[in-house]
Amino acid sequence: MARRLSVTQRIALINKWRNPPGPSERLRLERAERMVKEAVNAHGPFQGLDITVAAKGSYPNKTNVRGDSDVDIMVKLNDPFRTDGMAEWWFGQPAGYRGPWTKAKLREEVHAALTDYFGWVDADHNLAFYVPEVAGSRPSIDVVPCFKWVKYDFAAPGGEYVGSVVYGRNGKKVINWPELQLANGRTKNTNTNLRYKFLVRVLKNVENDLAAQGVIKALPSYFSECLIYNVPDHVLLAGDFDDAVRASLQEVYRQITSLFGPQRMWEPNGMKKVFGEGQKWSEKDARELIEGAWHYLGYED
Repeated sequence: MARRLSVTQRIALINKWRNPPGPSERLRLERAERMVKEAVNAHGPFQGLDITVAAKGSYPNKTNVRGDSDVDIMVKLNDPFRTDGMAEWWFGQPAGYRGPWTKAKLREEVHAALTDYFGWVDADHNLAFYVPEVAGSRPSIDVVPCFKWVKYDFAAPGGEYVGSVVYGRNGKKVINWPELQLANGRTKNTNTNLRYKFLVRVLKNVENDLAAQGVIKALPSYFSECLIYNVPDHVLLAGDFDDAVRASLQEVYRQITSLFGPQRMWEPNGMKKVFGEGQKWSEKDARELIEGAWHYLGYED
């Protein structure tokens, strides 16, 4: 079991953790994003193509913490885009697409662009290329080659949801919704007087501490964001900041231990369930994290 913080220690730490990394850390992250953009812009085969190069995950969402200071960058080819079902034939690229930009071609050219710019990069991961950290200059970078992904839905603004799809070396595809995650997170943060992202950073720091102490296994930092996103706004706004942390942990635990609660929990993108097939975590991981956080922060007293 983790050590237990005193009330004084807890208040000091959560007021420290609520803030994002400082200006020097932000500059390192911005430098990494800029360098990947320069690598893509300089690569001949990409000239004239509709490509988006942008950070995704905790850095643009401003939920990153010092212990998770690497950066994820997507290199997204917007044309040809991908979709599925009947929409594949009516709106997207049919299964018989014979153009040059296949998933193998995109991966090959992103690898070449990164190698030309950075030198050696690690290409052995399933989804991303890994660019090692340069101490004092920039963090490590995970660069994900992906295609624009479109889901058509009459209920969506403009009739469609836009995300990205990356094809792993194992043959499986992973669909993400970074733009929706960004937009929904900003809305919830505004509606809760910035407490949503404050609480996410607190839980991420607690998870890092618990994992370092061997109390729980290390979990993806996005998991903390998913759990806090499901806390109702009025709970996040309850009392002072310490009250809000306590109430939020109680609410997450109530949801993950109720009969159908876990099935009702959504990722911040609003498109994927928090728990289910293909996720890197389980309901058991959530219970252990919240129970460990409750004890570590001294709320048992």
